[in-house]
Amino acid sequence: MLKKNVVTIGGGTGSFMLLSGLKKYPINLSAIVSMADDGGSTGVLRDELGVLPPGDVRQCLVALSQSSETLRNLMNYRFKNGGLKGHSFGNLFLSALEKINKNFEKGVKEASKILNIKGEVIPVTGKDTNLYVLLKNGKLLKGENKINHNFEIEKIGIKKIFLNPRAKANAKALDKIRRADLIVIGPGNHYCSILPNFLVSGVSEAIKKSKARVVYNCNLVNKNGHTENFDLDDYVKSIEKYIGVSRIDFVTFNSKNPNPKLIKKYEMKKDSLIKLNEEKNKKRSFEIIKEDILKDKEIIYAKADRIANIRSFIRHDSEKLAKVIMKILNKKV
Repeated sequence: MLKKNVVTIGGGTGSFMLLSGLKKYPINLSAIVSMADDGGSTGVLRDELGVLPPGDVRQCLVALSQSSETLRNLMNYRFKNGGLKGHSFGNLFLSALEKINKNFEKGVKEASKILNIKGEVIPVTGKDTNLYVLLKNGKLLKGENKINHNFEIEKIGIKKIFLNPRAKANAKALDKIRRADLIVIGPGNHYCSILPNFLVSGVSEAIKKSKARVVYNCNLVNKNGHTENFDLDDYVKSIEKYIGVSRIDFVTFNSKNPNPKLIKKYEMKKDSLIKLNEEKNKKRSFEIIKEDILKDKEIIYAKADRIANIRSFIRHDSEKLAKVIMKILNKKV
């Protein structure tokens, strides 16, 4: 029996979590990764070495690695002091491989062999590009890091979100999308990890033409200043705006309430749990899959992590979510 083709689209910790669960199933797995990151260790390496952003790719490689736990821990290890403070070993490793091979994608292929990954990790583009948000008051935010740290985006409103210079999609990424049985979008930072993939020329067109079922993994919480008033349908509407058509078939939504202490922590950050408006049910063109897909334990980040303060500390459970994704994949029409 032929294995089915599953393609994930995203970046950051969301993709790491998703891929960690999916790699345990007998599927052909391809991870398409955003290349818009310019924060933390990744941002420093981009500026100082002129390399493409390694951070999100590193997380996907580690998630899919079938090597020893020691090697996987090494790739995620962050230096705590000295000139390398805040840098992860894996980011330095990928940047070095890019320099040696004079090509980021070739470097990723070499890293994939060394880490013995299941499936493929595919940068959405090989172009050195930056994410921009033009607000309705005329203010221009350059770079994923500045966008991530701006808390007036929703209040002012977005006039345009774009990549500069324009980026053409990796041909392999487009081929994987066209041949996919299931395309899985998210979870992840909406404006900084998810949408940048659809701004790359060719990606949305390939999704439109693909015969695959499309799943969107809805985030657990809204981001203050970005999507604080969004409900589930707002996220879907926003993504489909950039795809260009109503293309999402299923949406996974967490049904379990997090620990009250964690909810209080988010409220202190002015973030809130994403709501599901049941009244919109009759208008939807997609099916909502409500399941307990919540990780029970709080996430603790390394003190050396430069952007730990903006990372999520409640998250989806990789095994629970992967189980739901596989049900959708094998669901009869």
